[in-house]
Amino acid sequence: MSTQQRTVDYLLEQTAGAGSMTARKMFGEYGLYCDGKVVAFVCDDQLFIKPTEAGRAWLGEVTEAEAYPGSKMYFLIDGDRWDDADWLAALVRTTADALPEPKPRARKA
Repeated sequence: MSTQQRTVDYLLEQTAGAGSMTARKMFGEYGLYCDGKVVAFVCDDQLFIKPTEAGRAWLGEVTEAEAYPGSKMYFLIDGDRWDDADWLAALVRTTADALPEPKPRARKA
C-alpha cells in the first residue's frame, strides 16, 4: 500500500506553522522537509518522525516503528494527533532544530 497524495497534502497543511514545509516523493512514499531538512517520512499513510532527543522529550511516551522494512526506528505519530496543527507543527519544529544542517549536494559535471 502506498501513501495517498491527500495524506501528504494534509500533513503539509497541518505542519505549515513549523517553517517552510515541502514533500518529495521517494521510493513510492514521501519525505517531509522543514526548512530543507528531512524531518519525517510518510509511508503507507503513516507519519514517521526522525528520532531526536528533543523530539523524545517533546513527545514524552513514544511509539517507535520502522518506516519501511529494514529501516531504522522512527517515532510513529498516531493519526489522532494529526488534527492538532499547533502540536504537530511544534513537534516538527523541535525535530528540525535538533537535526544538523543538510550537507551541500555535489554539483554534476
